[in-house]
Amino acid sequence: MFAEERQQLIVELVAASGRASVTDLAERFSITTETVRRDLAALEIAGTVRRVHGGAVSPERISTTEESILERTVQRQPEKTRIAEAALALIPRGRSGSILIDAGSTTEALAELLAARTAAAGAAAPGTAADAELVVITHALPIAARLSGEPGIALHLLGGKVRGLTQAAVGQSTVEAAGRIRPDIAFIGTNGISAAFGLSTPDPEEAAVKAAFVHSARRIVVLADTSKLDAETLVQFASLKDLDTVITDTKPSPALAEALADAGVEVVVA
Repeated sequence: MFAEERQQLIVELVAASGRASVTDLAERFSITTETVRRDLAALEIAGTVRRVHGGAVSPERISTTEESILERTVQRQPEKTRIAEAALALIPRGRSGSILIDAGSTTEALAELLAARTAAAGAAAPGTAADAELVVITHALPIAARLSGEPGIALHLLGGKVRGLTQAAVGQSTVEAAGRIRPDIAFIGTNGISAAFGLSTPDPEEAAVKAAFVHSARRIVVLADTSKLDAETLVQFASLKDLDTVITDTKPSPALAEALADAGVEVVVA
């Protein structure tokens, strides 16, 4: 295969998935990692990819780019539903406890499934106390709106300044409120998770709230579809060692998988 043909395929792969790793490309094309790096250098000069640690991403994918929650909700819906279903399985039925649901499109899918489950349980056994003790804490308005009034859910909404892009409360009051709770499980969303940089998000205020959630909960479960794997955005809010479980829809790259294993993080591929 000529270099020009291979490089065009690399551009198409990056465009399709948002990212390609050096090791994966070397294996795919049966070439050395040094050849891959030369290809990526040429493509970056041409402006068709942007090199990052361990691979390349789309040139539009920069550290401060962030789509609105409305845009993200309609993207990769089947994958996010599978991730949410795996996360729902971690929430015991009919037992007391507390969970925190962070803002995000995949965590919003979890809230949707949780609401449906509790509603079905109430319909199947009206007047029972199934899931009656489940405390759900969130700072996300769409999640609060979906769970408000659902049978079997005691909803706690953390206040603060509402960030329009994510429709979530942020700011010092939100961070302080997060520091006064200790939920059993926190389901955390992220804009990026990488071996070198951990978990990150473009906005500093959003990052501060997420960091507070990570520090407050007994168990940290990250919900991240394939577009978040190996991505790095502006502000780090957690290291891989802070996590207990990552639920995703595809097998992580070798570098990320190794880093997660070294950090003792369980990886669930939904």
